[in-house]
Amino acid sequence: MTSELQTKIEAMWEKKDTLGASDAEAFATVSEAIDLLDTGAERVAEIAPDGSVKVNQWLKYAVLMLFKLTSMETIELGPFEFADKIPLKRNYMAQGVRVVPGASARWGSYQAPGVVMMPSYVNIGAHVGANSMVDTWATVGSCAQIGANVHLSGGVGIGGVLEPAQAAPVIVEDDCLIGSRCIVAEGARVGKGSVLGAGAILTGSIPVIDAETGEELARGQVPANVVAVSATRSRAFAGGTYGLPCVLVIKRLEEGQRHDKSALNDILRGHGAL
Repeated sequence: MTSELQTKIEAMWEKKDTLGASDAEAFATVSEAIDLLDTGAERVAEIAPDGSVKVNQWLKYAVLMLFKLTSMETIELGPFEFADKIPLKRNYMAQGVRVVPGASARWGSYQAPGVVMMPSYVNIGAHVGANSMVDTWATVGSCAQIGANVHLSGGVGIGGVLEPAQAAPVIVEDDCLIGSRCIVAEGARVGKGSVLGAGAILTGSIPVIDAETGEELARGQVPANVVAVSATRSRAFAGGTYGLPCVLVIKRLEEGQRHDKSALNDILRGHGAL
């Protein structure tokens, strides 16, 4: 059934420039795909057995075509009014998701049971795993993939990657802690069980450096089970030498150390990150 839907979506994409809000049949087909994202039955991207990221490009096509097939309308929720093309999610209680007033998520995003959303925002195509916390003023951009038991601390900005359709989104794997005011964007990836210290900027082009060896690891990718913090590296230009941002891996964590908050704080304090 899903393969049939994928074939329909891919065929529609070839004629996307002819689509409009009056095309009820196309809207019904696209809505079926968006519902799969909304319920968690499908996801925009997933980690393959070899560790690579598999992008389900046809689902991105569906999200992009949804905007062409919908019109702006007024959305009223109690005393609040919005003007948008995409409705907000509903029925959180039945889904086992806690949503504090001031939080919102768009239809086509998924929150697994046990997710807590403080006043925050989750965009279409995003997937938030079980028992994860989206803390106050954190944002989860379109198509971002957040694992289970993740804490996105206050003010974290998880970037969206909707276009180009083949591009991998931001991925934060299970059991991660993303510190307050971090920015993770442009398809960056944080490996399972890792901690990203407060204020770090991680994008697809930011170097990740091992503090013990000086080795530059894969750009935009924090490996699994480490503590990484914001740092700078010197670069010489015609006008002088300047410090450009990087992410520094300062500690390799042992199994279970991620959840020992006192030990984690000692690590961060010892390296001047707290």
